[in-house]
Amino acid sequence: MTKYRTRLLFALITLIIAVLLGLGIVLGQLFKNYYLTNFNERLENETQMISAIIAKSGGLSSLNRQELDEFSEILNTSITIVAAEGEILYDTESGLANNPKNEELISKVLAEKGEGDIVGRYSDGNQLQYYWQSLQHNQQTEGYLLLATKVDELKQAYRQLWWILSVSLGMALLVIIMLGSKITSRYTKPIESATNVAIELAKGNYRARTYEDHIDETGMLSASINILARNLQDAMKSQEIQQDRLRTLIENMGSGLILIDNRGYINLINKTYKEIFNVNPGEYLYKLYHEVIKDKEVSSLIEEIFMTEQKLKKQVVLPLVIERRYFEVYGVPIISSNNVWKGVLLVFHDITELKKLEQVRKDFVANVSHELKTPITSIKGFSETLLDGAMNDKQALEDFLTIILKESNRLQSLIHDLLELTRIEQHGFALNLEEVDINGQVSDVIKILKGAATEKNVNLTLKTNTPNSLITGDPDRLKQVFINLITNAITYTPSGGLVSLEVENQKETVTVKIKDTGIGMKKSEIPRIFERFYRIDRARSRDSGGTGLGLAIVKHIMEVHKGTIDVKSEIGVGTTFILTFSKNLPTK
Repeated sequence: MTKYRTRLLFALITLIIAVLLGLGIVLGQLFKNYYLTNFNERLENETQMISAIIAKSGGLSSLNRQELDEFSEILNTSITIVAAEGEILYDTESGLANNPKNEELISKVLAEKGEGDIVGRYSDGNQLQYYWQSLQHNQQTEGYLLLATKVDELKQAYRQLWWILSVSLGMALLVIIMLGSKITSRYTKPIESATNVAIELAKGNYRARTYEDHIDETGMLSASINILARNLQDAMKSQEIQQDRLRTLIENMGSGLILIDNRGYINLINKTYKEIFNVNPGEYLYKLYHEVIKDKEVSSLIEEIFMTEQKLKKQVVLPLVIERRYFEVYGVPIISSNNVWKGVLLVFHDITELKKLEQVRKDFVANVSHELKTPITSIKGFSETLLDGAMNDKQALEDFLTIILKESNRLQSLIHDLLELTRIEQHGFALNLEEVDINGQVSDVIKILKGAATEKNVNLTLKTNTPNSLITGDPDRLKQVFINLITNAITYTPSGGLVSLEVENQKETVTVKIKDTGIGMKKSEIPRIFERFYRIDRARSRDSGGTGLGLAIVKHIMEVHKGTIDVKSEIGVGTTFILTFSKNLPTK
């Protein structure tokens, strides 16, 4: 913008200089003409005056040379009198008379006069300006009177004239330059400022502002630029907020997302997609989709969307490292408001857990059906046998009724455990919390199960490190946990075995270990023992009246008590359940 101001000021000064030069030339010419006119008029008047004096004195025959010398000195003019034949009769400049050069000059002056002319002027072009007039006596021309003035006076007057004009015009030029600089600065500064702000806005700096100090057009320009900058800043802030929201939404959504442009290049993958498929963005972005997406089902889905321009949804199974996961892939074409094809958007919904839950539901229904079918079938079969005549046999009647009672009890236990498990798993399930002595709880359970252990010839022992082990919990639910675990230990421990219980009272927790010398289990089976209806030994479990839901109930009760349960087992050696309870469980 400095160049703009310089160019503007240079153009203005150039124009002013041209105007001033033209004005100076015109004024100089006018003054020159005026001075030259006055100069010639003076010579003419002086010539007429001297001619009149000579004529009055009696003509050339009675010249008063002394008087002519005085006139020449007063008028500062050279006076020459020439006879009609061209002979110089008198000249005030010494040595001028009878001078060949002077005679030649006088001849030129008189030679230029026209026929009948009585006055005239002549310039030798160098030093002298001549004015002549014929001298008349008795109506005849006696000779000629010549007045000569040095041109130096005229040149000096011209020099003074041009010096005055130069000084005047120079001072005017300086004043105009200062005023012009100030004026251009006044009017170009707002333009420069507005231009700089416009450049900053073009660079993306929407905080740039220009100074508003006038109410004229430049002030209006500055105000308009500032309004534009504020509007752009507000629009950019709004756009940034929208982009941040969109970026946050895309990056933190629970589903994987891929954006493919209209040429088939991948432009965007979100964080969830990168985490699910463990991909490097550099290997995906700006690559053709069929080069990086190896699954044929997904590639064919994208191709179909490109060809049909219709929304599509498909369930696929994709191998990920060591597992296979289920995805519902939703693809949609991106078409702008003016029906321009933009690309394809793919969303990968991970439905693996839903599939697992669906499978668990199916397994649960199958297991429940199977568990209910066995006792019902037994009850129905023995009832039909009795009705067919076996009731007349007292021993058969007693045996069959005993079996029916046993299967009914088993059916009742199964239904009770199902209802109990459903109640515990409900969202609003609440514990009746109070202070509980774990030592007393375990002792009570041992007393309850002492008969069953004695009947099977299994020895029960209890070891504690303190008289009391107090925690906050639900006594009935905790007793249910101990009954289920100790019952299982007795059930799976052969005759002559040992079931030992140990309670360790620690600073923040209480740990209960239930160890048996039973059949044990494989390490691969340990994660599944808490599933519903899962049994290590199905025949032994059914013979004991087990429903397969006890450990699932134990797991949920421990979870609501914020406790943990660990299992260690070895085939043929036995199993140890380690329960850890926190003492500071909140009472609300």
